[in-house]
Amino acid sequence: MRLALQTTVAFLFAAAPALAQSADPSVGARLARETCAACHAVGVDPEAKSPDPKAPRFIDVAKMPSTTELSLKVFLRSSHRNMPNFILSPEETDSVAAYILGLRK
Repeated sequence: MRLALQTTVAFLFAAAPALAQSADPSVGARLARETCAACHAVGVDPEAKSPDPKAPRFIDVAKMPSTTELSLKVFLRSSHRNMPNFILSPEETDSVAAYILGLRK
């Protein structure tokens, strides 16, 4: 039993880098433009304003101290009262999160 648990844990840690490689910021940028830009400013322009004044700009979200890869993924997988209920695949979620994190630069 203990060996099976150790083997499973080892497999999960070994698979983690492969799972992380599914994130593609360019795919995330495309999804952001197609899905999110109706409400949010999704680009890199620091002067851009969101079409919906209540919707934060992605560049501002990226620079929030609380924004991490995990927090973005949880947020993107949760429904929110003031947002449409988009269903993204795990790969799409990873890619959008990678794109937003890339806006910090």
